[in-house]
Amino acid sequence: MTTIFRGAAAGLSLLVLAVGADVHAQNYPVRPIRYVVSFSPGGLNDILARIVGQKLAESWGQPVIVDNRPGAGGNLGTELVAKSAPDGYTILNVSTAQVISQSLYAKLGYNLERDLAPVVLLAYTPLVVTVHNGIAAKAVSDLVAVSKTVKLVNASGGHGTISHLGGEMFKRVVGFDATHVPYKGNGPAIPDMMSGQAHLLINGIPDLLPAIKSGRVRAIAMAADNRHRLLPEVSTMAEQGYKDFSLGNWVGIVMPTGTPKPIIDKMYTEVARLMKLPDVAEKVVQQGFDTAVSSPAEFAQRIKVETARFAKAVKESGARVD
Repeated sequence: MTTIFRGAAAGLSLLVLAVGADVHAQNYPVRPIRYVVSFSPGGLNDILARIVGQKLAESWGQPVIVDNRPGAGGNLGTELVAKSAPDGYTILNVSTAQVISQSLYAKLGYNLERDLAPVVLLAYTPLVVTVHNGIAAKAVSDLVAVSKTVKLVNASGGHGTISHLGGEMFKRVVGFDATHVPYKGNGPAIPDMMSGQAHLLINGIPDLLPAIKSGRVRAIAMAADNRHRLLPEVSTMAEQGYKDFSLGNWVGIVMPTGTPKPIIDKMYTEVARLMKLPDVAEKVVQQGFDTAVSSPAEFAQRIKVETARFAKAVKESGARVD
C-alpha cells in the first residue's frame, strides 16, 4: 500500500507540475523579454532580431528588448543565455557561427546542443561563389582551368568563419587549390575582392549582393539546390555538375535548456505566424535571406547535422581558436 501511495503521489506531483507549466505558458509573457544578439548592431542577426522582436512586442503587448552582446565570435552572448534562467524571458539568435564554434574553439563555456533548446528556425541564405572581374571565369569549370595557370587568392572573413570553411569545402568538392587569406571580417575582405587583391570569395548573399550588383564582382555559382530569386541568372553547383553541395547560413531562436515545453511551443507558434506575414517576409528578403521556418524538433536536427558537418570541415582545414 505504501508503494502504491508513493507512486500515486509521484504521479500527482508530475500532473501538478504539468498543469502549472501549461498555466504559466497561457499567461506568458507577463514581463519584458530579453532578446540577446551575440553580434554587433547592424549585422544580419541583429536586423532579424529587431524585425521579429518588434512584431512579438506588438502581438503580445510586452516589450522585447534587443540586447547586443558581441565578442569571441558570438560565444560571449551565447554563453550568457545558456546560463540564464530557463523561464522564457531570455532568448537568443543563433546562426551557423555558433555551430562552427563547437569544434573551432578549444574551450567553450557552453555546449550548443546540451545547454540551449531550439525554438524556431527563422531564415536561410545560401552561399554564393564569386570571383574578381579580372578572372576569366564565368563558371566553376572556368575557375578550375584558371587555377592551373594563376595562383589564386581565396579571401575569407577570418579563420573558422563560414566564408573560410565554405571556401575550403568548395575547393575540395571542385578539386583545385587557392591560397587562403583570412581578413578581420567580411568588411575588409570584400573591397579587396573588388580591387583584385583577392580573386575568390564564397559567402552568403547578403554580404556579397551589393558587390555583385555593382558589376565589380562576378557570381559564378550558387551553393544551393535551386537558383535564388535575387540572382536568378546564377546557376547552381548541381547544374554545373557538382552534386550535393548545398551550403548556407541560417538564423534561428533558442532558449536555455530547461525552459518549459509549453513556453517553447508558444514562442514557436507565434514566431512561425509572424514570419509568414507579408511585410515581415519582404523585410527578410530585402536582407538577402529567405524565411525558412521549422519546428523545434526540425531545428534541433539541423543543428545536430550541421555541427557534425562543420566539425569535419574544421578538422580538414586545420582551423583552431584557443
